[in-house]
Amino acid sequence: MELNDDDDARAAGARLTLREAVRILGTHYGPVERPPASDPFALVLWENVAYLATPAKRREAFEELRKTVGTSPATIANASDRALEKVTARGILGARFAAKLRECARIAIEEHGGELAAIVRGPLPQAKKALRAYPGIGEPGAEKILLFAGREALLAPEANGLRVLERLGFVRHDASYARMYAASREAAKALPSDVRAMQTAHLLLQEHGRALCKRTAPRCEVCPLVRRCTYAHGRPGLAPPRRRRVLSPKT
Repeated sequence: MELNDDDDARAAGARLTLREAVRILGTHYGPVERPPASDPFALVLWENVAYLATPAKRREAFEELRKTVGTSPATIANASDRALEKVTARGILGARFAAKLRECARIAIEEHGGELAAIVRGPLPQAKKALRAYPGIGEPGAEKILLFAGREALLAPEANGLRVLERLGFVRHDASYARMYAASREAAKALPSDVRAMQTAHLLLQEHGRALCKRTAPRCEVCPLVRRCTYAHGRPGLAPPRRRRVLSPKT
């Protein structure tokens, strides 16, 4: 019998690809929780429902909004301030974000006839422009809505995911967030141009940035990508994770 080390075998091979990194993260984290809706207006609300709340609190807020108020422009527009603030209080600045939910409803009704589906299905530049008119939605947010509405296979990484891409060496650090985000589009070309696969990649990168590849005190010692991570190799004194060794018969 002889000992093989599959970590070392991978490290000796070609440079880590983004597709491979996503596959490894999928094995590590398992199924990832998706946004609670695919309707584009509901996704606009999802972006505004609980500012700076934890993922669990944000989902809790959205579910309460769905149950007590509804997620259509009409139900949001007709809801009381008290009902909306009860929902948005799960984040900070509850009253301000209750007003943002109401503004989202106003734009949807006045500009889009209360229906965003046709806008989202239209030409991509116009769809992004329309979505960016809503509170809290910049270009990354617009692309993320188009991704989870099933319209377009855009990676649309949030800050956590973009940090992972940078540390793995797929995106170069830049003082400009906009330029780094633009560079992520080029990196995403290595992934399957399939909406479902791109959704999974977005969520896995986001979860990894939140759970292990944190902005401060990243947990490189337990990261499944550490042996081929550009950032980890530059950290002095980092002890590599214990090798996983498997027995295989001699050939």
